[in-house]
Amino acid sequence: MNFKITIEKRQTSKIAEFYPENIGFGKIFTDHMFLANWDGLEWKDARIVPYGPIPLSPATSAIHYGQSIFEGMKAFSHSHDKGIHLFRPLENWMRFNISAERMVMPYVPKELYIDGLKTLLKLESAWVPKNEKGSLYIRPFMFATDDFIGVTPSKTFIFVIFCCPVGPYYSKPLKIKVEETYSRSAPGGVGYVKCAGNYGGAMFPTLQAQKEGYDQVLWTDPLTHTLIEETGTSNLFAVINGEVITPPLSATLLSGITRNSVIKGLRHLGYEVNERPLSILALKNALNDGSLAELFITGTAATLVGIQGFGHRDAYFDVMDQGNNAVSTHIKTWLDNVRHGNIPDELDWNVKI
Repeated sequence: MNFKITIEKRQTSKIAEFYPENIGFGKIFTDHMFLANWDGLEWKDARIVPYGPIPLSPATSAIHYGQSIFEGMKAFSHSHDKGIHLFRPLENWMRFNISAERMVMPYVPKELYIDGLKTLLKLESAWVPKNEKGSLYIRPFMFATDDFIGVTPSKTFIFVIFCCPVGPYYSKPLKIKVEETYSRSAPGGVGYVKCAGNYGGAMFPTLQAQKEGYDQVLWTDPLTHTLIEETGTSNLFAVINGEVITPPLSATLLSGITRNSVIKGLRHLGYEVNERPLSILALKNALNDGSLAELFITGTAATLVGIQGFGHRDAYFDVMDQGNNAVSTHIKTWLDNVRHGNIPDELDWNVKI
């Protein structure tokens, strides 16, 4: 299936306002965006236009009933071939459609998703940071556009991709609070998909944790609040007695692309990695007996960040005081080198545009 993509270029680029040494995260947007419309039967009007507001009716279905999904991806500049490379885009495309199916939204064909990405990135290649601390963050998303008030699946949708050059998401190791009152998701819910409501519902407990001096929430299982699931934006890993442990995927846990990359990368480097349940009690016991060496989180935005410590009820447990961070440092360095093309891409993850 081929989609003709029309291009309307911005007359004057904004890139003169772009300062790669101080870009932050999510505040600067490139010149163009990609859009396509679902009319109830097919995708049509694939186009690239100057980045800007999208006109919407006050009755737009997504605003009222939450039919909205998104992805987070990155592209990197490779010094060895001077090219721009996407990191594992097919995995993001597949996860996007898993989310779409659960949220009663149309399937986005690979050709539309990948061709839209590549065409947009060729146009925006100058925006990809050349330094190895930066990357181009890419946000594909889709939302319902029916101009109708009524709790029913929308018949029309818009698919959009826009980009922003970014630096590190976090500037230091994090302190996280174990959450035992609120739940991010529940069995039978939408915890395993990347829909907008998952993040909106998490904001209140996250804000409460931040008022207590923490950076993020560590979600626990919704039934017993004893098993670790994930943090607000990332998957969690623990290094205990030399074994790298991460909670297994479930209907309440997002299948992170970076999580999968770290698991495969660690095994490629010779580490023992197991996906198995990990309780808060086991984590505290491992810290007390000295077997917990590291805690870290992974995600597209964050990449990999160490956990300074965690709060549980009225106690705070410092992890980094006794840890050496050897595993997380090793895998982060290796992953960064793969994504920037500094070492051979032996797992075939980079896709040149």
